[in-house]
Amino acid sequence: MAAKTALPDGATISLPSGFEIHGVTSKLLAKTPSTTPAPPLRVLDNFKGAFVGNGFNTIFRPQSSVTPTTFPVSPPRGTPDNVLELNLTAETLSFADALGSVPNRGLLEQGDIFLSGVPYVQTINDVTNPATGKADGVATGIHFEPGLWMRVPASTTNPVLVETLNRMASIPHGTTINAQGVAPTSTTPGKPNIPDVNITPFFIGTNPPQFNRFPNQDVNSKDTLRLPQDLTKFISAGTITQDILNNPNLVLKNANNGKTINKTTTIKIQTNPAAPQLGGGTANIDFLVGGNTGGTKKPNAEAVQMNATFWISEVSHKLTIPVHALGQGPLEIKAPSPVAGAPDGFQAPSFIVDPPAAITAPKTITVTSTQIQYSQTVILNFAPLSWPHVSVATLIPKDPIKVPSSVFS
Repeated sequence: MAAKTALPDGATISLPSGFEIHGVTSKLLAKTPSTTPAPPLRVLDNFKGAFVGNGFNTIFRPQSSVTPTTFPVSPPRGTPDNVLELNLTAETLSFADALGSVPNRGLLEQGDIFLSGVPYVQTINDVTNPATGKADGVATGIHFEPGLWMRVPASTTNPVLVETLNRMASIPHGTTINAQGVAPTSTTPGKPNIPDVNITPFFIGTNPPQFNRFPNQDVNSKDTLRLPQDLTKFISAGTITQDILNNPNLVLKNANNGKTINKTTTIKIQTNPAAPQLGGGTANIDFLVGGNTGGTKKPNAEAVQMNATFWISEVSHKLTIPVHALGQGPLEIKAPSPVAGAPDGFQAPSFIVDPPAAITAPKTITVTSTQIQYSQTVILNFAPLSWPHVSVATLIPKDPIKVPSSVFS
């Protein structure tokens, strides 16, 4: 019998009580310390507390001839320099309180600017179960990421640039990222507009990309360099199909089926943003960058680029409040779940309801929650190819949401 998947405990993050960053110029000049309010977070104000959810991860791993991955069906078909690993995932994304007012000093004609932002920590577990083809396997950690989301206000002289958002992160494999994008200024009604994403490798430096498809991208193949090698049960369960492998963002679209999404804000960031943006990039440890033989680089898996899109949506839920006496105490009510078969704790958020008056007959109220979805592509270079490493997830608030009394008006 397959082990039942409980909600994995994710990492948490917090700042010391009362901690805020502020400039110390006035203090060091023996003047009254500055009490200037922290800059607004704007869209980053949605990043509060902890979010949990499920997703899908694809990564082409280098295959070593010294420490090779072995397979049930061997020798597997395909070029022996890569293994395609597929993960059904469960993750937690936790945010700390805002940092305060982070001063960046301008030179000469450029005035100082003050950043605002929130620290975060992300943990991702593999919950793939080859016995069932579902996300109900024993949780195994595959990713840990501490980082910062920062809002950078517009600068008027050097550089001349609109307000941007910046994500800085460290990955245990030995990569750091600094990705930025123009801050969104509006929301769009309804569900997010999620484009397709392609995991097919392409030759390094080609533009447009010269793609090179591999046998392990065929879900019906049972003898290729892929983990899991046999996807029959996943195809039957609908968790990994050919359509999903061709376009992992389909997992995000499917997660929105049946939901009432009122509005969506879209954040796009990348490590190599287009002009007039100037910053961003990746950095890797020696092992990932690899050696240089006869003027030819031989990376083991150099992360050269990352781009990600985050969709922050307001989701409506209808809750039925049972008969409830005034002063009886708050109720915790789970929203109806449109996602059939999701592991316990991931289907829909819970709400704390404390009616301000007696409920003499069942009453239906409408409440809202924040949903975070993301699609991230990291480009890994090894052999002669660039290999897209795509991760997607849909996240909901982990803790119950308090319903304001005004909902009952």
